[in-house]
Amino acid sequence: MKYIIALYICLMMSVSGSAQASTREELWLQGDHGRLAATIQKPVLKKGAKCPLVIIMHGFTGSKDNYMHSLIADSLLAHGVASIRFDFNGHGRSDGKFSDMTVTNELVDAKNVVSYALSLPWVSRVMLTGHSQGGVVAGMVAGELGCKKIAKVVLLAPASSLRDDAIRGDMLGSPFDADHLPDSVKVGNYYVGREYLRTVCTLPIFKVSARYKGSALLLHGTGDHTVPYTCSEHYHELWKQSRLLLLDGYDHNFSKNLQLAIKHVVDFLVKDR
Repeated sequence: MKYIIALYICLMMSVSGSAQASTREELWLQGDHGRLAATIQKPVLKKGAKCPLVIIMHGFTGSKDNYMHSLIADSLLAHGVASIRFDFNGHGRSDGKFSDMTVTNELVDAKNVVSYALSLPWVSRVMLTGHSQGGVVAGMVAGELGCKKIAKVVLLAPASSLRDDAIRGDMLGSPFDADHLPDSVKVGNYYVGREYLRTVCTLPIFKVSARYKGSALLLHGTGDHTVPYTCSEHYHELWKQSRLLLLDGYDHNFSKNLQLAIKHVVDFLVKDR
């Protein structure tokens, strides 16, 4: 429990589409740059009973309350599976500045959340999902912790291309001099700091992720113009127990049919629960 800083607990009894009584808890967890805003959704369990828990990781500039992540959490709950979704440092309601965020300190955030999840007496096993940059983090965390701690992993359009893009001096279409890193690069309405650029250029994404030997699902759209689906194909080559599902014409956020995409995710996570 050392990773939790209590702010308040809000328990709400509700009924899901499958008549599953549940609770919702808003809390703060300790991250690399201060507190992480988090939401736990879990079924009401009998005394001594346990259930699986999925940790949901958002992408670059995203938040835990994005519709995709809320839909995953609600859909898991309908099957009796709990979830924690959280804002990485510098995102959403969490502490820290976005310009100080790096993939490296997001790894610390994520591992702290995993440690907290593993400490919960009602959790039977922990699984991970991650979208885009959150997919990179989820894959590396799985590689570091191994399948004894991480039962399953789902990567949605994992942005492993971010390293090669940065080496070429490109940050989501915003150019910079990779040989003389600037203090910051503006990407849309956000500023990425020098430390992000410096660390991502040497980030051992696949080397670390390859250590994971457990079950995984890789979901990617063939119409993704932000992250090429070849990124998921590379993970599939590394992970011998993975399933690769390419969705025809889907974009980076699976907006062609998000509900169908999420159904694939949830079906995989609840199978053999």
